[in-house]
Amino acid sequence: MNSNTTANPLAYLLTMLAALLFSANTASAHCQIPCGIYDDDLMVKQMLLDATTIKKCMTEIDALAGKTDPQSGNQFVRWVNNKEDHADNVIEIISNYFLTQRVKSSQDDYKERLAKHHAVMVAAMKAKQNSDAASAEALNKAILALRAYYPEHGHHH
Repeated sequence: MNSNTTANPLAYLLTMLAALLFSANTASAHCQIPCGIYDDDLMVKQMLLDATTIKKCMTEIDALAGKTDPQSGNQFVRWVNNKEDHADNVIEIISNYFLTQRVKSSQDDYKERLAKHHAVMVAAMKAKQNSDAASAEALNKAILALRAYYPEHGHHH
């Protein structure tokens, strides 16, 4: 601390805390430190919820297509943004949770696992690029293909 911060250490502390909070990464995937607590099934469920939301967004986008009033235009943009946010969330979970922590080169079926996880990321990217139900269904199907690797049984320690 310099002479300006020694006069008001509380203000300095609050400023530093605010800087940390506003600069923190907001990724929702569980830790990349070796804490050993995983809930793979929960992450798969989150991606399935994201896929369901993407499909709903596509339905709403389709319903608003062609409408030119300002409110419809506003809602259209909001549905597109929401669809893209949920697709990004799926990509984030696959890359920062599964690929970095759960898919390991030592696994006997590593290449198969890697391909299936990559298929989810590609399907999420295509869901961002399109507004048709087929891309939403493809994403859902790709996520469901991961279920065999992550059965429901709570946290791992």
